[in-house]
Amino acid sequence: MSKETDDMIREFVAVGGDFRDWRPSYNIAPTQTIPVLLESAKGGEEVVRRLEPARWSLVPSWSKTLKLKYPTFNARSEDLAMKATWKGPLKSHRALVPATGYYEWQTFSDGKKVPHFIHNPAGEQLMLAGLYSWWKDHSVADDDPSAWTLTATILTSGAVDELLHIHDRNPVMLPPEWWDLWLDPKVEGTQELVDAAMEAALPVASSLEVYEVAPIPFRGDGRVLIERVAELEGTEDWLSTEA
Repeated sequence: MSKETDDMIREFVAVGGDFRDWRPSYNIAPTQTIPVLLESAKGGEEVVRRLEPARWSLVPSWSKTLKLKYPTFNARSEDLAMKATWKGPLKSHRALVPATGYYEWQTFSDGKKVPHFIHNPAGEQLMLAGLYSWWKDHSVADDDPSAWTLTATILTSGAVDELLHIHDRNPVMLPPEWWDLWLDPKVEGTQELVDAAMEAALPVASSLEVYEVAPIPFRGDGRVLIERVAELEGTEDWLSTEA
């Protein structure tokens, strides 16, 4: 368990999962591990709020394999209830993904792509709306610790005007007054709930700060990845991101 996960558990008044093999990162890619906040009874009658490590790419419980032929790290909110992959988890397996911010690449007419970092200018944590699913590996014994894998996806919607010049989509980022409702497994998830969540998320997305960062090395990490590119040029950190 890291200090960061301890802090998140206290902040969200949650029970902590096993984060011994996880550390916060500035460069998380799909299928890697992310923290997710969820509520479930987990075999009991009492609903408990938990912060758990999850594989970032949702795998529905009915899938025979953990690796799918199509990407599931993001889920399009506008027709969420219509898709077989999402409609099951939407009913009661909704989650929140805490994040300091996220990257997006702006594509220009000449094909050039420039990365940007998008975050709350006050430094407050973003809570991205998501879904989760437990996937069971039927090739191993039921009591094997590796039999179950928690997987998750992040919801996206059409970009707000303030972010549209960077990309045409952005994550659905819920305000605090929506957290309890979104997580509550007793509230049935419908397309109407998703539509209302997208509407509630608009002011959050509109308030974010955007600035250019250096190209992200495939396996690079560290705070240098979210430094403003204008402050990096000519420094050793700039050279390391260019390598």
